Amino acid sequence: MYFDELSDLFESDTIKPTFEYVHIILALFVFEEHPDGIGRYRLRDELLIGAGTAKSLINKLKEKINFIKVSEENKRKGHVLTKKGLDFLDKIKKKIPIIQPGDTNILKNIIIDSENAKTYYCVIKESAKQLSDGMTQRDAAIKIGGEGATCLYFDGKDFNFALISATESEKSKMKLEKDVEEYFLTQIDKLDHTLKKDDVIIIGIGNIKEEYESLKIKKEEKRKKEANLVAERRSRLSALNAALTLLPE
Repeated sequence: MYFDELSDLFESDTIKPTFEYVHIILALFVFEEHPDGIGRYRLRDELLIGAGTAKSLINKLKEKINFIKVSEENKRKGHVLTKKGLDFLDKIKKKIPIIQPGDTNILKNIIIDSENAKTYYCVIKESAKQLSDGMTQRDAAIKIGGEGATCLYFDGKDFNFALISATESEKSKMKLEKDVEEYFLTQIDKLDHTLKKDDVIIIGIGNIKEEYESLKIKKEEKRKKEANLVAERRSRLSALNAALTLLPE
């Protein structure tokens, strides 16, 4: 249903593309955030992929499925979404209307290794019944290089951790602290959205320490800054990849 239109992007007579569905979907969000245009090097950085992969993704989005085009206003600024690309993104956003950075200080008690964490969260509409125990979502976050994912669902009144099949006694022990509930309700309200019964929130986690250790930057201050930025982008990829597991294929 959601991914049928994207299947042509993976067809190749030579080498199979190294990007995944999450890179395609996130690329569309990124293009929307930059209506004046964005180039492949900026897209590479946003998606944490190689320059060659970014070039391949842009070419296929443009030539295979006509989701993007060269900016008519300023060709140097890169590519923008076409109407077809916007229409597809709107369809995705009906199911995943929110993808935003999280406040790790508030979320620290419900994520792993919070001291080194950067977080992003997605809201997925009416998907609680597909959650199960949240392991599929955690694995999807790890697969894309993240630290993991925390899954919550809204029962119409309270937030609960994933484990839909838990007993009522077990569920009562998994209620969130009020400050976390208030945080999400406030943030989502600011974005002009309202949570409904069975809506899901997935928090993706990126690890600053791991990103720092993988960077080959000599200047300490620059290395720390880049590690924070990469970890934040990793958490966004993690949250979205986990969220995509709840969409019908």
